[in-house]
Amino acid sequence: MIHKLASRLNQISQWEHGWCVPFNRASHYHLIRWIFRGVSRLGNGVFWYALMLLLPVLYGPAAWFVVAHMILAGLSCTLIYKWLKHRTERPRPFTLNEQLYVSTAPLDQYSFPSGHTLHAVAFSIVLLNYYPQLAWLVAPFTALVALSRLVLGLHYPSDVLAGALIGTLVSGFSLLLVH
Repeated sequence: MIHKLASRLNQISQWEHGWCVPFNRASHYHLIRWIFRGVSRLGNGVFWYALMLLLPVLYGPAAWFVVAHMILAGLSCTLIYKWLKHRTERPRPFTLNEQLYVSTAPLDQYSFPSGHTLHAVAFSIVLLNYYPQLAWLVAPFTALVALSRLVLGLHYPSDVLAGALIGTLVSGFSLLLVH
């Protein structure tokens, strides 16, 4: 089944290159490139870890349960993400399309799924289940993380969509387990 997925992703890649170029053109503007590089770096974990440390300060000791929940969801996402990356071995779009300008170094070699998006969605869903009042902060950040993957030339749209779907499923399942 994974081999079929990898084969299908290679077929889809050809079609998706046409979608990657317009997103990536935005990175030709210095300010946009600078903003999305910053979002990408924060999306590496800095934003989420800082937020996890801040939750008990803002909401008291009960927030440590939320932090633990976010960590467990994140670890689950990491296992799935790494397994899929190495099973599908989908090349990053900039390696196959010379029109794409890679604006920042990728964390690893393969593109499917977007780990940044996967974790941002999973963390957001878990967090907002407990503290919906933080939607003003995490929802736009999560959207920017997903968009950064395309603008920086690191992912195909299907990588980002798959990351969002997997993050939703992992966090949704984790919420079912604790409620």
